[in-house]
Amino acid sequence: MSAFSVLVEVTLRPGIADPQGATIERALPALGFAGVRGVTVGKAIRLTIDADSADAARAQADELCRRFLTNPVIEDAVITVG
Repeated sequence: MSAFSVLVEVTLRPGIADPQGATIERALPALGFAGVRGVTVGKAIRLTIDADSADAARAQADELCRRFLTNPVIEDAVITVG
């Protein structure tokens, strides 16, 4: 069994309102950052999974996402196993 570093990046699905991203985007010009657009806010979850293989670690991370870490109705997750 090995320890695998896992990064789960969670973002809102297309078409879901992102009020945090919109607020940041509106504030940027006043802070001197003109020309920045398409701001979205998500979350990054880093964890270590003990598993027999990278595929097994990815499968466990996927199960974590489906059952606990994300809301599958409005969020997508990208899993990276290092």
